[in-house]
Amino acid sequence: MTKGAANNIRVLDFSWGMAGPLTAMLLASAGAEVIKIESQQRIDMSRTSADPYTGKPTGINKNSIFNDLNRSKLSANINLKHPRGLELIKSLIKISDVVLENYSAGVMERLGLGYKVVSELNPSIIMSSSSTMGGMGPEVGAIGYAPLFAASSGLSDMTGYPDGPPTEIRFSMDIISGYTTFVAVMAALVSRQGTGKGQYIDFSSRESISILLGDALMDYTLNGRVQTRNGNDDATMAPHNCYRCQGEDNWVSIAIDNDSEWHAFCMAIGNPEWTNDNRFALQISRHKHHEELDHLVESWTITFSHYQVMEILQAAGVAAVASLNPQDLFTDPHIQERQSFIVMNNPEAGERFSVASPPWKLSETPCSIYRDAPLFGEHTKYVCCELLDLSIEEVQKLIEEGVLQ
Repeated sequence: MTKGAANNIRVLDFSWGMAGPLTAMLLASAGAEVIKIESQQRIDMSRTSADPYTGKPTGINKNSIFNDLNRSKLSANINLKHPRGLELIKSLIKISDVVLENYSAGVMERLGLGYKVVSELNPSIIMSSSSTMGGMGPEVGAIGYAPLFAASSGLSDMTGYPDGPPTEIRFSMDIISGYTTFVAVMAALVSRQGTGKGQYIDFSSRESISILLGDALMDYTLNGRVQTRNGNDDATMAPHNCYRCQGEDNWVSIAIDNDSEWHAFCMAIGNPEWTNDNRFALQISRHKHHEELDHLVESWTITFSHYQVMEILQAAGVAAVASLNPQDLFTDPHIQERQSFIVMNNPEAGERFSVASPPWKLSETPCSIYRDAPLFGEHTKYVCCELLDLSIEEVQKLIEEGVLQ
C-alpha cells in the first residue's frame, strides 16, 4: 500500500447508501484501514438495489454502485442486535481511530453506540454522524436522501428555468455530502495530532449544500431578496449560457465577465458585424440585451463542434468548456492525463469496470485504490482472529449463534 495521509488510521464504517460510504472510501484511498460493518439483518441498499446501468437486480457482490463506493475497504459481518455482537464492536472501537455512521439521528444511541458510549470506550476516537438535518434542533427527526438535501438547502428552488419547476438533484448531493464529511474527519484527525483528544462531528447534509449558496443567503439577509430559478443567466455576466454546437446534442458553456473578455471573444470569432452593435458595447448593456445576444452567439457556435469552440475561445483567454457526455469524459485528453478513471476487476462478477480515482494529487502522500470492493463478510475472520484475537473455534461458535452473519 502507498503511504497515504491517513496511514495507520483504522475506521469503523457503519454507513450505507452513498454519502457515508463515499467518505469511508476516500479515507481508505488516503491509506486508512476501513472496516465496513455489515450484517444480513440490514444489508447495504447499494448491494441489493438494481444496477443503475442495466436496471436489473444483481447479486450482493456485483452491484456497480456498491463496488464503486466501497473500494479498498474490508467487510466484517457482525450482528449489532446480538449482545455478543455489540461486545465485539465495542472491542473494535477501543482499537480504532474513527467511527462513521449515516443512520437517521438517534439510531446509534438506540443500538448502544452513541458518542457518549463510544468516547468512554476510547477518549481519542473521532466519531462522525451524518444525517439530513443533523442531530440537534427542531428538525432532528427528519429523514431524507439526496433530493431532500438539495430541496431543504434551497438549491433545488434556485435550479431550473424561470417558467419551470424546481429541479430534483440526486447523486451529486450525496457526493458533496460525502466529500465534506471526509474533510471534516481529516481536520479532526489533524486536531487530534496536536491535542490527543477525539471529537464528535454532527454533520448535516443539508448544511453541506446550503454553504454553497452564500451569495443568495447574504442577498436575503442584507437586501431581503429571495433568489430563485433563472436558468443559465448570471446577475452581471453576458454572454453567460450553454450554447448549441455542431452535431447531435453537443453544447458549450461560455462565460464573459468584463469588456476586455468581450473584446477577446469578438476577435476570436472574427469580429462579425453583430459584435459592433452598440447594444453590446458595454457589459451593462450586453446584460440588458442578453437574450438577443445569446441567439447571435449561438449562430456562431452552431458552426463548430463543442471541442472546437472550447479550444478557440480558451486560446483567446475566454472562459469556455465543452459540455461532456459520459463517453466524452472517458476519452477527454485532460481527464486521461490526470488518470481520473481507472479500471477495476470484480472477483465474483468477473467484470472489468471503470471507477473514478481520488480527485486530488498529493506528492508526498498520494491517494490510491489498492483493493476491489469487498465481498460480503469477506474479512470477518481477519477482524475477529487478528484484530480481536479470537480463535477459529470461537469464530465458528459465533457464526452458529448468529453473532457473525
